[in-house]
Amino acid sequence: MPPIQPCPRCQVCGLGGGLPLASRQGPLPTFPCAAFPGWTDRAIGMAGPQSVSVVLLLPLLLPLGPTWHAAAQRCPQTCVCDNSRQHVACRHQNLTEVPNAIPELTQRLDLQGNMLKLIPPAAFRDLPYLTHLDLRHCQVELVAEGAFRGLGRLLLLNLASNRLNTLPQEALDGLGSLRRLELEGNLLEELRPGTFGSLGALATLNLAHNALVYLPAMAFQGLVRTRWLQLSHNALSVLAPEALAGLPALRRLSLHHNELQSLPGATLSQARGLARLELGHNPFTYTGEEDGLVLPGLRELRLDHGALQALDPRAFAHCPRLHTLDLRGNQLDALQPLQGPGQLRRLRLQGNPLRCDCRARPLLQWLARARVRSDGACGGPRRLRGEALDALRPSDLRCSRAEAEEEEEEEEEVVAARPRAPAGTSQEKAGAAGPCPRACVCAPESRHSGCEGRGLQVVPRGFPNDTQLLDLRQNHFPLVPREAFPGLGQLVSLHLQHCGITELEAGALVGLGSLLYLYLSDNTLSSLSAASLEGAPCLGYLYLERNRFLQVPGAALHALPSLFSLHLQDNALDRLALGDLAGVRALRWLYLSGNRITQVSPGALDPTQELEKLHLDRNQLREVPTAALEGLPALLELQLSGNPLRALRDGAFWPVGRSLQHLFLNSSGLEQISPGAFLGLGPRLQSLHLQENQLQALPALPALSQLELIDLSGNPFHCDCHLLPLHRWLTGLNLRVGAVCAAPPSVRGQRVKAAAAVFEACPGWAARKAKRTPAPRPGARRTAMRGRWQGANKVGPGQVQGGLTGWVRF
Repeated sequence: MPPIQPCPRCQVCGLGGGLPLASRQGPLPTFPCAAFPGWTDRAIGMAGPQSVSVVLLLPLLLPLGPTWHAAAQRCPQTCVCDNSRQHVACRHQNLTEVPNAIPELTQRLDLQGNMLKLIPPAAFRDLPYLTHLDLRHCQVELVAEGAFRGLGRLLLLNLASNRLNTLPQEALDGLGSLRRLELEGNLLEELRPGTFGSLGALATLNLAHNALVYLPAMAFQGLVRTRWLQLSHNALSVLAPEALAGLPALRRLSLHHNELQSLPGATLSQARGLARLELGHNPFTYTGEEDGLVLPGLRELRLDHGALQALDPRAFAHCPRLHTLDLRGNQLDALQPLQGPGQLRRLRLQGNPLRCDCRARPLLQWLARARVRSDGACGGPRRLRGEALDALRPSDLRCSRAEAEEEEEEEEEVVAARPRAPAGTSQEKAGAAGPCPRACVCAPESRHSGCEGRGLQVVPRGFPNDTQLLDLRQNHFPLVPREAFPGLGQLVSLHLQHCGITELEAGALVGLGSLLYLYLSDNTLSSLSAASLEGAPCLGYLYLERNRFLQVPGAALHALPSLFSLHLQDNALDRLALGDLAGVRALRWLYLSGNRITQVSPGALDPTQELEKLHLDRNQLREVPTAALEGLPALLELQLSGNPLRALRDGAFWPVGRSLQHLFLNSSGLEQISPGAFLGLGPRLQSLHLQENQLQALPALPALSQLELIDLSGNPFHCDCHLLPLHRWLTGLNLRVGAVCAAPPSVRGQRVKAAAAVFEACPGWAARKAKRTPAPRPGARRTAMRGRWQGANKVGPGQVQGGLTGWVRF
């Protein structure tokens, strides 16, 4: 009998409990701890009261089979694998690529502290069960398009503390279930609209500690479930009016430690559901009602440690639920009672030089009357300096000539004691950096210049030649004249929103050879000529939202051969006609939301062969413009929500079936869907939005095998035997779909997935149950689905699989 040998530590778990066995044919495998949970590092022999016979173990070993053995043994040498919890850690191993031999069933993968630098396409395609991926401190400089495709179950992606300076358009594709994305501590300088468009389930997005200087319109489009957006510790000085549009679930926004020169009220009001807003450590000196902050649900507002010198009493008049206002560490020497926030209970004023004289009596009386707790202290006069504000009585606050003279003397002493700036510094340095028009602010460090809201009636001139961002918003110059921006050949972003502009003269943009972003939103433009846009051949983003266009300015677009994104939302367009887009062959994104479009003519979109996003939501379309879609072989996202569609016919999306990834049909009054409405879709479709319609039933959609998100909430589903195919299909999906029964009363409020009791009496239920077999491996399932899709492709747009044709009325 061989001597008793101690059991080595489990290779797979990294814990005690592995069991080596031997036979005449060679050694048997080491088994993971999870297989025999009662065993530890105990010496096990072949005899004795504690021994186990090989013969007795064989019945346990044989059913496990070779597949289990391979999965258990597979672990890269540089990693620690815990198969009992499906965790793999490969931390600080100087890895330059993702290891190959990671177990397929891994759910948590920790790669932090390596030297990956590049995340290539489909880098994790063999790990379909991942839910947590940690790539912190990996020196990542580039995430390739499609790097995370195949990770449809991923919940957390941590890319913090890397070297990313940009995110390609499709870098985050395939992450339809992602709940949290960490991008803190990178080098991101800009966000392109659509970057996060595929993250429909994301709850938290962290972009803190980057190098962002401005946010373009629709920067966070697609983040319909995001509740917390972190943008602190950047260099943000400009937010486009619609920078926060498309964030209906946002509850917390962190913008502290930025360079905002004024409260961007109109932009912030786009996120109407905000409950907590953090704007501390920004340099704006005043805020008032004219800033336009309208946040009916706001509960906490932090404006601490800024440069506030004055606060209008009605600054927060449109924030009726405001409970806590943090104004610590500003330069407020006086504060009037606030009007509007009737639920205010906490006012933080510490660190302000409040003057506790007779002018502060209204504030003190209001604090007592409204039962608002305050922690401020007096900065003067001398007799009350340091006294807590809430410890004073109105009678303590008085004004006298002696105290006024005393304060004047103190102020003179402070000014006299203030050190003088050495020659060649401070203001002299600022002047040396370049000219700046009166009433404007020019920041040489960031190369930003701005004259926002200064009441200017003509376009100012004389900005530094190296200016890259020019902000002229909220002025009043109806005309932009010829050569309006001389010497600004390095200008990248030009903001002319809310200026009452009715005309751009021919040659208005001459000399702007580097211009990439042009914001003309919220003006009164009704037309543009090609001559008015000449001089900006690199222009890629043109924002014309909320003007008075009755038709697409097609002739003017001929002057923009590089146009990438065209924004015409909320105008008065009634159709998209043939020839409207003839000059924009490089166009990728077209936003036509919120117009009056009733027709998209066949061929109107043909010139835009590279179009990837088409937004036609909130228009008056009564049917899907199927014929017009035939010219869009690269379309990835189609927005049709908010149109009075009511019904979908067979083959409605057939022309874009091979490319479409995201389809929005929510809030479209849909009552009927033909069984073949989605025919042709399937190979790439990742998200389908059908929420808030009037659907009582829906056919099963097995061809949509790659779905990562489907939203069926807000529909009055009738859970009877007609819905059995849908129930079966949804039960096989590992997704939250939101489908709830509205009838019959016995199952009202139950999820369609879970309402098995109502379907058990349906014909075919028992036969289906008898035919159930173990689920195939993910790879095999994908192969089967692919074969099914290839068969479906043989069916023409006028036919339906299985012989179903015509309409099914729900």
